Amino acid sequence: MQTAKSAIATGALVALALTLAPLAAAQQNRISITTGGTGGVYYPLGGGMANILSKNVPGLQATAEVTGGSVDNLKLLGAGKSEVAFSMVDATWDAYNGTDKFKGNKVDTRTLMVLYPNKVQVVTVEGTGINKLSDLKGKRVSTGAPGSGVEIVALRMLEALGLDPKKDIKQERLSVAESANAIKDRKVDAFFWVGGVPTAAVTDLAATPGVKMKLIDHGEVAEAMNKKYGPLYAKGVIPAGSYSGQDKPNENIDIWNILITNDKMSDAMAYSIVKTLFEKKPELVAVHKEAENIELKNQAIGSPIPFHPGAKKYLEEKGIKVK
Repeated sequence: MQTAKSAIATGALVALALTLAPLAAAQQNRISITTGGTGGVYYPLGGGMANILSKNVPGLQATAEVTGGSVDNLKLLGAGKSEVAFSMVDATWDAYNGTDKFKGNKVDTRTLMVLYPNKVQVVTVEGTGINKLSDLKGKRVSTGAPGSGVEIVALRMLEALGLDPKKDIKQERLSVAESANAIKDRKVDAFFWVGGVPTAAVTDLAATPGVKMKLIDHGEVAEAMNKKYGPLYAKGVIPAGSYSGQDKPNENIDIWNILITNDKMSDAMAYSIVKTLFEKKPELVAVHKEAENIELKNQAIGSPIPFHPGAKKYLEEKGIKVK
């Protein structure tokens, strides 16, 4: 039989547990969204997502982190240092299968959402002598920041052209913002970028007085890349007028962006994240217009990586079947 003294002690313990429970829940529901560099689309869009999720999912506090991009994000996800990440499908495919940069280090990743198609952009300016992709030979070229998906794509494109980045170009490894500044200062002749259109750093370059920015056509290398790496790359077009002074369409390569997590996220959390982001899409579009391309119809076609069960549940409620 419980004494009065033990009853008081038990009551105190229950009260303490109830007091600590919300604190524990708050700690458990703190998530990091890894994005990319400040000059691209991942970072502002990730910041918008973090704000929307923090406001609308009870007990969740989300923050967006600046990173090198897809490869870094996948490594952080695999190490348990982030819960949600932006990535391109080609880098994610490598991580999921333990190939290329992830040889021997598979990341058990899951798709939350298919976002928008990334546009590969090969950027130069008048006066460099670069008018087609093969003209990159012998030039100073930035292939993207270390740890970025841009670097993966750039190296695969150069390989498809038969160019060795160590011998046939003077390689720099700069972020998009650094690349745009370097080309203004004539420290590089061209740079690779993979991101949404318009990308802030490229817009800034195109609007710079005394500079005529050019996008170089490159869709012709998609077939060779797909033969070696799988059906990850599609020919696309960047419409004329996407950037100041861009007077003709640019034939490019498209790669889907996806929002990913690992297999440890709870079904309830994954469901809440996906449901909230789709329902609050207008708020994301207000952050960056690439969010207009986040559509239910693209979920079934944009990712070769299995969907998280929580994400799959929400999509099936909307009549979308995914693997």
